Amino acid sequence: MSRAEESCGLSLDEPLLFERGSPGRRGYTLPALDDRERDAQSLPAEHCREDLEDFPELSEMEVLRHFLRLSQWNFSAATNFYPLGSCTMKYNPVLNEKVARLAGFADLHPSTPPAAAQGALELMAALEQLLAEVCGMDAVSLQPAAGAHGELAGMKMIRAHHVARGNPRRKVLIPQSAHGTNPASSALCGYQVIAVASNDRGMIDPEAVARLVDAETAAIMITNPNTLGLFEQDIVRIAANVHDKGGLVYLDGANMNALLGVAKPGHMGADVLQFNLHKTFSTPHGGGGPGAGPVAVKRALAEYLPVPRVVGGEHGFELREDFPKSIGRIRAFYGNFGMLVRAYAYIISLGADGMRRATQMAVLNANYIRKHLQDVLELAYDEPCLHECVFSDATLEPLGVKTLDLAKRLLDHGFYAPTIYFPLIVSGAIMIEPTESETRETLDEFVAAVRSIVTEAREHPEAVKSAPHRTRVSRLDEVRAARQPRLRWRRQVP
Repeated sequence: MSRAEESCGLSLDEPLLFERGSPGRRGYTLPALDDRERDAQSLPAEHCREDLEDFPELSEMEVLRHFLRLSQWNFSAATNFYPLGSCTMKYNPVLNEKVARLAGFADLHPSTPPAAAQGALELMAALEQLLAEVCGMDAVSLQPAAGAHGELAGMKMIRAHHVARGNPRRKVLIPQSAHGTNPASSALCGYQVIAVASNDRGMIDPEAVARLVDAETAAIMITNPNTLGLFEQDIVRIAANVHDKGGLVYLDGANMNALLGVAKPGHMGADVLQFNLHKTFSTPHGGGGPGAGPVAVKRALAEYLPVPRVVGGEHGFELREDFPKSIGRIRAFYGNFGMLVRAYAYIISLGADGMRRATQMAVLNANYIRKHLQDVLELAYDEPCLHECVFSDATLEPLGVKTLDLAKRLLDHGFYAPTIYFPLIVSGAIMIEPTESETRETLDEFVAAVRSIVTEAREHPEAVKSAPHRTRVSRLDEVRAARQPRLRWRRQVP
């Protein structure tokens, strides 16, 4: 039996809850209140609302089955191979979840006074130190809610650094192979974005940087490994060129899964970087959150870190705001705490040797896929990759098949699609990141599926172009969905 046939099972149509139910149904039974209890628990009339029009009235079984069935339709790293390049959809160990659900963590209100939250603050202080050690930096803030938020915090600190020296400078250099949010983070801080071309190996051209960097350059933002999955081999030379002109080096740490325990950005010349805990350190993400994007800096930028900061002293840990050069608050509360707990559990459980092994396996897995597909898909650049590999659509295009078609057909084989059409510098890009937790058998199944689809594209292209065939819905009109989204349910009038 093929994998595609194995993935087919009982699959019922699932209407919205608004389309279910009947007047008078309840999912709960509570004892009646006496008059005194009723008066004590009643809300003021101004805070109450009348019955909501068309609000569903449901039994407990209806609600349970509805959400359980929806959960079983999800693709996740816990249920399927999820090779989403650049986003590192890593398996989240159950141990992380167990620790994050400890009552002392899960039930802690964000407004809890520091004296009553010493365990949480101690964990945060320890995680800051661990992350600083992992990346070779001196100080860390756990506050940013995601990678792009960490980028913004980092660029705000860079601007504060230059303003304190009398010149905010005007421009930021960003390579073509950088992450897509880098230009936005620079522009939000008032900088002009200057693109830096890649060379014929898919890496930053150090000569181009040398020509562009000058006294008005605030920073260069480098993604390393870059979005082609390649290590920027001239990173030290590039950093030196920028530093010589008084600029700073921002390193996008979203791809740290290729560096853990092997190389440290702080040793490459980076002055500031953000982590994506929800990628490298296994916390779950996708669909808009949750995330965590701690920002790490060298000592010269530590005074600009956002407040409040976790500070330990004679009487325990506290959150302090008395840092006059800080860029200030960047959110209402301190970090997405559940993500911090999960990342801490991941680091502690693996240790230094385990993290190094994870990186080695991630790099090995990516190169395994690269090697076993390079005869049927064209590599964007014929260089050994790190944690992810990138192919182009050069093989598919002559067959009338697009990258999107390949991605959709993979769903029929029981695999989530890899990242497609990114990075933009590669025509019809197919970016595959297997992560370290996938076995050789899983990789072989994925390789076999891709090879089968390429063969099918030669012999029966329409089968690929009309995919998927085995999913709950056929191919959706993604352009229309983006331009004309239906975000609100309305009852259909007969």
